[in-house]
Amino acid sequence: MSESARSYARDRAEILDLMARYLLAMDYHDCDAYAECFTEDGVLDYAMGRLEGREAIRAEARVFKDKVGEIFKDWQGDPAKLRHTIGQQAIRVEGDRAWNTGFWWEMTNGGPEGALATPSFGTYQDELARVGGRWLFTLRKIYNEFLPGRESGSVNPVRAMDAAADRS
Repeated sequence: MSESARSYARDRAEILDLMARYLLAMDYHDCDAYAECFTEDGVLDYAMGRLEGREAIRAEARVFKDKVGEIFKDWQGDPAKLRHTIGQQAIRVEGDRAWNTGFWWEMTNGGPEGALATPSFGTYQDELARVGGRWLFTLRKIYNEFLPGRESGSVNPVRAMDAAADRS
């Protein structure tokens, strides 16, 4: 395997690790770990707004559990337990910058008698930077297919990712 291929494989593994850390931090309400997935000036663009800067993201993460609990309920009317997963990931790496797009699903215990429910899904469009040897989000835009105005659209999102990378 060439050094270039080894480097890409290592970068891709580190980026996928960042994705896992982000989702686990969100699902287990670890506000500090969640915020640490972003650069100091990182941007989170999601259904409840656009946040700029790690500290704004950390502050929002502190109230995220309550906000989500108002939307997603279990079968008894209590806040549902959420767990996220990711699917296909297209990752483009160029030096210390990278772009990612992929599918996500949100699962809850909101089905009948606590059964699994999948109330939401969408795509991520991310821009990342390697800072101090770690990959971090500079921009994470979350599309939600179930929310009017937040859908990903009908065009393959990999094309948007490649266009963003080509502009850089």
